[in-house]
Amino acid sequence: MYTSLFVLLEHGVLTVVINRPDKLNALNNTVFEELNKVLDRVYDHKEIKSVIITGAGSKAFVAGADISEFGGLNKTDAMALAKRGQDTFARIENCPKPIIAAVNGFALGGGCELAMSCHFRIASDNAKFGQPEVNLGLIPGYGGTQRLVQLIGKGKAMELLMSGNMIDAAEAKSLGLVNHITTGTALLDECKKILEVINSKAPLAIAGCIKAANAVYDENKDGYAVEIEEFGNSFDTDDMKEGTTAFLEKRKAVFKGH
Repeated sequence: MYTSLFVLLEHGVLTVVINRPDKLNALNNTVFEELNKVLDRVYDHKEIKSVIITGAGSKAFVAGADISEFGGLNKTDAMALAKRGQDTFARIENCPKPIIAAVNGFALGGGCELAMSCHFRIASDNAKFGQPEVNLGLIPGYGGTQRLVQLIGKGKAMELLMSGNMIDAAEAKSLGLVNHITTGTALLDECKKILEVINSKAPLAIAGCIKAANAVYDENKDGYAVEIEEFGNSFDTDDMKEGTTAFLEKRKAVFKGH
């Protein structure tokens, strides 16, 4: 079904592996096309509760965009390329189901941008993050200038964007770019353990949390108003009735996503 991805669904968790290890999993046209097909499936199928995105091998999550596809592009072409990347990563960011990045090695350029579009990031201890586009006479085009500022603050983001320097997993965690660090061999298990907890919660409430939290950074939305609306919406769900009843009855709630 896919030529550049490996996809596996287990216990409600869809693991998506960008499978171009000979190219350090660089993002090319095929990867974007197939990522969008996977996202269609994630959005539409109830059996998928959450998603892990990672890269094949131990060297790289995604080492960047496939620069070989940049040859011959003019300004209009480049802007269209950036918009496609931003649109795809916005689908990840705004997905109503949790999507986490399991960062195993280099997450550079487009790879760092992909990781940042996920709802949060778990890193192996050999992970490296960076936006080195200035070394090519470019700037990030898939949302990196925006999300890096949002996640680590303007000052440090400016330094990394303008220097092109990489940071390791420990510094990424200290800056808030990464939630947890683990070994490469334990990375996927750590992600699945976290998602097992999240997947046990009410799916519509999870979606509401994602929508309201994302509204913080949307200048066209009042985040507090979004929170009020999503809080109200939750009262129309069977899951809210189940959750509150289970609490009062001192039992574990069984959520069904409606």
